[in-house]
This record gives sequence, structure tokens and C-alpha cells, in this order.
Amino acid sequence: MGIKDMFLYLYCQHRPSKGQTQLVKSFAPSVAYFGLAGLLTLVYYTEWKVITEWIPIYNTKYPKPDAEASKK
Repeated sequence: MGIKDMFLYLYCQHRPSKGQTQLVKSFAPSVAYFGLAGLLTLVYYTEWKVITEWIPIYNTKYPKPDAEASKK
């Protein structure tokens, strides 16, 4: 029995009902919003410079390189 057959067997044994499927669909937007809020909180508290330098007002805390210094 391969992995594909094993997962197919488990899916056939535990197929979600119509009510459970509707419940998952109704909670999907809330889960997406909470996930996005969690990701933004993580970026804010860790100060991930790769991401936060693209946020318009928040990026002013990083010093800009001088144009003359970069030409040399």
C-alpha cells in the first residue's frame, strides 16, 4: 500500500459532512485575517528590515545611504 492509497483510504473513511464543509468555508476569511494580523505582528516586533524598509512611513527609521558615498 503506497502513500497515495493510504491517504485515499483515510479520506474515504473520514469524509467531512456537508455541515462541516460549510463551517470550514464560513471560518476561512476569519482564519485568513488572523493569519495576516499574526504575520504583520511578527514583522513589527522582529523589525525584519527586508520587509519593513518597504512600508512607507515606518521605513524612515533606517538611515538612507548618501548619494556621494555610493559613487566613490
